[in-house]
This record gives sequence, structure tokens and C-alpha cells, in this order.
Amino acid sequence: MSDTDRRWSETESATYRDLSRYAVPQRERQIALIVDRVGAAAATGDVLEICCGEGLLTAALLQHLPVGRVFAFDGSDSMLAATRERAAQSPAGSDRLITRKIDIAERDWRRFEAPLSAAVSSLAVHHLDGPGKRTLFADLHAALAPGGVFVLADVVQPASAAGSAIAADLWDQEVRGRALSLDGNLDGFEAFRRADWNHFRHATLDPIDKPSTVVEHFDWLRDAGFVEVDLHWMTAGQMILSAVRP
Repeated sequence: MSDTDRRWSETESATYRDLSRYAVPQRERQIALIVDRVGAAAATGDVLEICCGEGLLTAALLQHLPVGRVFAFDGSDSMLAATRERAAQSPAGSDRLITRKIDIAERDWRRFEAPLSAAVSSLAVHHLDGPGKRTLFADLHAALAPGGVFVLADVVQPASAAGSAIAADLWDQEVRGRALSLDGNLDGFEAFRRADWNHFRHATLDPIDKPSTVVEHFDWLRDAGFVEVDLHWMTAGQMILSAVRP
């Protein structure tokens, strides 16, 4: 199945908005780490966010990076609307926000008038297969200015059955802990279980999900010409890494 045979639906967007506050491990820490890494980039210019979702990371980028525009792209109309609404509620600079509807597997949106200082993506690139990821990484390398950074937060594929079992248990633990912390009860965790989101427990993945191993990500980024490819955070089968265009 190709990257375009199975597409993200607005129903899935609504489910994501309902459950992501529980299902994304250490969400606030992830956002802070990504923003800090982008802020430390040597290049100057605009920032690209690939598949901005409901706009939490977008708003943080606008708030903490006062110079330059933020290109927030997504394949969902409702997600783009949520991103624009969240940006409009903040004095951080919604006039610096540019949104666009894209198909992540296509390449037309990867060209920019001026080099980017950074590109980021959270929980989206795993919808591309291996060749699709390799092409994306090469295109991002071309779009970044020297010293520009690519920061990727995403689901990864464990290399063994033992790794999948550990990731499954850790993800349940993370969601359970967030539900208790946010609401004082396990309703959010039970909703996560009913939605059957913990794909590490599945014998077969949904065709829309095509996660790759950590090692594959590192190899493909280096093949694209990136340097300083580094892993910064990982738990529950999810990671944050960054890479720099020399």
C-alpha cells in the first residue's frame, strides 16, 4: 500500500483532539524540548511545522521564537482551524502564522522562497513508509539554511518483540499517569483503551501507520547529508531526535 492509499480522516482528527492530552507521553516536556532545540539553532529564518495538529506546538513556537514566521501545515481542515484559533488567542504573533493544507506524502509543499532556520514535526512522519521518509529528509535538508535544525518527535518501530512489549507497557503506564494527573481519575485511560490506540499490542498495524526503527531514522538522516544526528528523549516507543544541516 502506498502512502496515498490510506488517508487521515476528519473523524480521526476529532478522536486525536479528544485523546491526545492523555495519549501523548510527557506532552508538555516534549513541546518544551522541541522549542528549546529550535531556539538553539545557528540559522535564522522561518520555521516549518509539518502536520501541526491542533496547534499546541505551533503556539509555543510563536511565543518563544519572536523572530520569523511559522509555517504550520497539516492535512486536516479542522486541525488547521484549531491551530489558527489557538494562535489568535495568544498575543505571541498570530500575524506570523502561515497555514496550508498539504498531503504529507507529496513534495510540492517542501519548497520555500528562502531557506528555513528549522523544521519540526510531531507524530506525523510515521505515516510515511521508508522511502517516503528518506525523500522527506532529503527535501528538508535542501530547504534548511546551513546551521538549520530538523527536530522530529514520532512513534518508532521497536526492533524486537521484546521491545514492542516494553513499549506497550510503558505507553499504558504513561497514559494512566496522565489521566490521573490531569483529571484525578482513569476515564481518559479507559477512553484510550477503548480506542485501541496502543498499536504496540497489535499483531498488524493500521495501514496508515508505518513506523521505522530509531537506527533507520539515523541512517536516512545521515544519508540525506545531516550531521549531529542525536536522540534527546525516548519512552513508550516514541522519541525526539534532531539533526543539523552543515
